[in-house]
Amino acid sequence: MRRFAQVGLLALAGLGLLRTSLLTDEYLRFVKEGMRPLLIVSGVLLIGLAAAEARPGRRHGGDAHAHGDDHGSPGSGSGSGSGSGDDHDPGPAGAHGRADGHADGDGDGRKAGDGDGGHGHGHDHSRVPRVAWLLFLPVLSLLFYAPPALGSYTASREPAKAVAVQEDDFDPLPRETPLPITLTGFTQRVQQDRSRAIRGRTLRMTGFVTSAGGGGWYLTRIVISCCAADSTTLKVRVYGVAAPETDTWVTVDGTWHPGGTLGTPSAAVAVDARAVTAVAKPSNAYMDAVPLTG
Repeated sequence: MRRFAQVGLLALAGLGLLRTSLLTDEYLRFVKEGMRPLLIVSGVLLIGLAAAEARPGRRHGGDAHAHGDDHGSPGSGSGSGSGSGDDHDPGPAGAHGRADGHADGDGDGRKAGDGDGGHGHGHDHSRVPRVAWLLFLPVLSLLFYAPPALGSYTASREPAKAVAVQEDDFDPLPRETPLPITLTGFTQRVQQDRSRAIRGRTLRMTGFVTSAGGGGWYLTRIVISCCAADSTTLKVRVYGVAAPETDTWVTVDGTWHPGGTLGTPSAAVAVDARAVTAVAKPSNAYMDAVPLTG
């Protein structure tokens, strides 16, 4: 790739990272909040590399001529071969020496030099492959258009995450009503809590709407461990209320929807909704957080 293109790509990538992580919260669409310092450092380093690459006088392949000329210098093996005539006939030995020397240096070396000394291996490296310019598209998107956060499109194509098994006994549930709970906590209580403390309790959960087919819908959360590439999906089936618009963030108040045996893996991860309220999308939508009350 040409030098100006390399410098431009590094600089734009650095500026895009700094804009996304310093001036906006768009980075939360791709990584967790704790990754922000690393994004800032990466942006600064990329800009620093671009500045170093753009320094005047910095050249690539500056020693190519010297490297190519070493093989073809007239004082290489041919000179010493023709000059040592003590034990050999100067004529034939000299001719033999020049033949060997030029075969290695000027013969094969010249051919290699046409590829080597011509700054390539038979083709021109100075031209940028057309496909390389596509590298600018994701870089420019960081500056002018950040891709949207993961939502219903991703969630509808992934099965619900199997939550971790609760090894210890469950703590008693607070007496608060409605009881704020995460989708993970609800799933664990429904399928693992043999005390069945969740039966009849009014619960409150927050997530976004995804379609369940047949007019049904899920309350959904997408959770990431590091970045959007390792995302997993949590889903709770909602009954009793018509589906709001897909990708709308809502808070659902309701009770466990009977299905299977409560406290065992056969229990349905579902609620009978009593109220559904539209809410603003949280700043960090990739956390399975307890909904705020008030």
